[in-house]
Amino acid sequence: MIIEPKVREFICTTAHPEGCRENIKQQIAYVKAQNIKEGPKKVLVIGASTGYGLASRITAGFGCEAGTIGVFFEKPSNGKRTATPGWYNTAAFEEEARKAGIYAKSINGDAFSKEIKKKTIDLIKQDWGKADMVIYSLAAPRRTDKDGNLWVSSLKTTKEAFTEKSLDLRNNTIVEKTVEPAKPEEIQGTMKVMGGEDWMEWIEALKEADAIEENALTVAYSYIGPELTYPIYFDGTIGQAKRHLENTAKMIRQKFPEISAYVSVNKALVTQASAAIPIVPLYFVILYKVMKKEGNHEGCIEQIARLFKEKLSKEVVSVDNEGRIRMDDWELSDKVQQQVISAWEQVTTENVAEISDIEGYWEDFYRMFGFHFPEVDYEKDVEIDIKIPSIE
Repeated sequence: MIIEPKVREFICTTAHPEGCRENIKQQIAYVKAQNIKEGPKKVLVIGASTGYGLASRITAGFGCEAGTIGVFFEKPSNGKRTATPGWYNTAAFEEEARKAGIYAKSINGDAFSKEIKKKTIDLIKQDWGKADMVIYSLAAPRRTDKDGNLWVSSLKTTKEAFTEKSLDLRNNTIVEKTVEPAKPEEIQGTMKVMGGEDWMEWIEALKEADAIEENALTVAYSYIGPELTYPIYFDGTIGQAKRHLENTAKMIRQKFPEISAYVSVNKALVTQASAAIPIVPLYFVILYKVMKKEGNHEGCIEQIARLFKEKLSKEVVSVDNEGRIRMDDWELSDKVQQQVISAWEQVTTENVAEISDIEGYWEDFYRMFGFHFPEVDYEKDVEIDIKIPSIE
């Protein structure tokens, strides 16, 4: 099949297996060049197929030479439609890991469920005995909890309605977007889906099964952002969920003092989750322009490689006053944010291409789905039914 990108707003409904493979190879090459070496050796990554979770799996495997088990929920090809990009990413990662003699197995299913937790723990017990690191990087719109209750997340404010500039991704125009305040049940639903409850359940299940090392490290990923986006993010429903995530890290440390639990606050980047948030993509394209000019822009793999190398490979993890690892330090520097605010005040549909890095945003967007890699021949007929060795 010859595969072309089919984009609908912030989603691409096709993925290119060879492009995803090239993406994995480039990330592996970057990590190898960082010469990390120190670090965990048996890493469970929950949410392992795209974005920061995928970068964590690559960094652990090819930076620390660690075995990895990845948990995710992706769809294989049905013969007529392509698989999801996370499926192709994982197939390529396992192939490269196998070539390098690095352990890599994957579990596809609902990470929120008891069944997938049990299946994962059984695999850990069988192959490793215990994991020594757990990365929690789930991004999902809904969750069915262990009692069978369905919770749905919302992208809303928690105060009054908020109106601000936004980027219409359908035509790259600047528009005004109004985000309505959430109802109490919507705030609760977002906390249930995107907060730390499931993270705690994973750690409790691992402890109960004696499948996690006494001195293990667990890290969950979060985002805070600048004051500019506070109404929709930090002070919005998502922000409430992220505060719950931070409180969960403290609860894990209290309940299991032998386990080091941290939240890493990461940089703003294009992901399938972030592209759906109103107002935020405009901030992203302006930020990209500024940070690239300053020479400190990072993608997922650069960010996570720095996390492993500079923050997690030491006996004492570097944290802020709230106990958070701050990987957004370069993004939130005064020098960067002053330029972002100046551009934000000036940006219009007419000058957005000049003031922001909208091309870079879209380049990252397409690459998430395996497109726009010059090394790949997109006119070539390719096989879309790709197997993941440890699953098929």
